Amino acid sequence: MNTLVAGDKAPFFSLQDQDGKTVVLAELLKQNQVLVYFYPKAMTPGCIIQAEHLRDHKTQLAQLNTLAIGISPDPVKKLKNFETKKELNFTLLSDEDHAIADEFGVWGLKKFMGKEYDGIHRLSFLISQDGTIKHVFNKFKTKEHHQVVIDFLTQNSSI
Repeated sequence: MNTLVAGDKAPFFSLQDQDGKTVVLAELLKQNQVLVYFYPKAMTPGCIIQAEHLRDHKTQLAQLNTLAIGISPDPVKKLKNFETKKELNFTLLSDEDHAIADEFGVWGLKKFMGKEYDGIHRLSFLISQDGTIKHVFNKFKTKEHHQVVIDFLTQNSSI
């Protein structure tokens, strides 16, 4: 797993959202910097907490010129279910073949309860409007992810 770092160019991608519409990163960057957060699986406890906090702080993120989007290997239908059940107010993208996760370097070997498997590592990338990765969030608890991001944005608003 070769994870991208601050200063790298973000891979530009097009993926389907929870409504089956194609979302293009380059288009999103015309309006805001983008927080791309990778999460393992919709409707699991940690992913629910992380998504609900981003939902609840969407306005604060917008005030900091930041748009959050989530990417997981879940199919579009599962993402729609996640959005509906948790009343999410932001874009979720389906990366079923984990090609984009591979490009960002977040797909790799994981261990859980003694078992090894390939999956998404929970990382977030702040991408500036010029397509450069401004910061990688890789040390946080899921329930604190939103606050770690907001604190960074607040402290670095002139960057």
